[in-house]
Amino acid sequence: MSNLYTVSPSPHIYSDDTTRKIMYRVVYAMIPALLWSVFVLGVDALRVTLIAIVACLAFEYIIQKYLMKVKPSITDGSALITGILLAFNVPSGIPWWIIVIGALAAIGIGKLSFGGLGGNIFNPALVGRVFLLISFPVQMTSWPATRQSATDALTTATPLGIIKEGLVNGTPIAQISKDLPSATDMLLGNIGGSLGEISALFLIVGGLYMLIRKVITWHIPVSVIASVAAIAAIFWLVDPQNYINPLYHILSGGLMLGAIFMATDMVTSPMTPKGQIIYGVGIGVITISIRLFGAYPEGISFAILIMNAFTPLINTYIKPKRFGGN
Repeated sequence: MSNLYTVSPSPHIYSDDTTRKIMYRVVYAMIPALLWSVFVLGVDALRVTLIAIVACLAFEYIIQKYLMKVKPSITDGSALITGILLAFNVPSGIPWWIIVIGALAAIGIGKLSFGGLGGNIFNPALVGRVFLLISFPVQMTSWPATRQSATDALTTATPLGIIKEGLVNGTPIAQISKDLPSATDMLLGNIGGSLGEISALFLIVGGLYMLIRKVITWHIPVSVIASVAAIAAIFWLVDPQNYINPLYHILSGGLMLGAIFMATDMVTSPMTPKGQIIYGVGIGVITISIRLFGAYPEGISFAILIMNAFTPLINTYIKPKRFGGN
């Protein structure tokens, strides 16, 4: 009697989790930040989000069905996440057609050109965001005032933009600080910026939910935020006249959004805890380097995309011990 063996690829751990369930947990985690952005920025925040979601779903369906000739996968939740994250990365007053172009870049270039979910090297929403930033810099850096401002028609600079502009003009940090929002305003989101820049507290709430549901682990968010804080603190302590308090780097800009929701993308981030820490520290170092010495006030998007490219290399050299091995 011959023995029959079934050989299949890893992983060999079974659970009731599916791609769709995991993706929708991420969606649930983003709902608090989305609702707060609508409260702070008004109906335009909802408009931007709906356009981004519909455009991402439509492009994924059309490209897969008519160009790739495969069964569309719009129900797995990944395109929905890309749409929300793309909306989180643009101003609420941006024209609808620019959002559609960003969705095409995100889905068509960032995701489906690599074969679809699981094959993409770069985070699709960040591909769309950087594509729009390079193509439409004025529209991508025009921030409508919050509803708490006296006039909705006015535009307001982000805290990082105020800091960068002030330092370029030779303004002392003490003077720049007078024009910056308080730490409480930055935490609660009563500041200018994209949808995902004005809700640090609710992004943290979403991150804690994903940690509890085991969608992500602590390694990437903590290593990104800690490395940014550590380097910013060193420069601030050495020269407080030319470098801002590290708290501003943590609470302002897209650091929380990037560290919690985009750097942790399981497709484009390393597999092992050690690899994730290396990856996170790399993102943090690049981000703070761009913020302190680069032309852009923000650097998290570029940093994540750069480290996405290093993920295969990290996975190659940082591996867990093989079962039964030495």
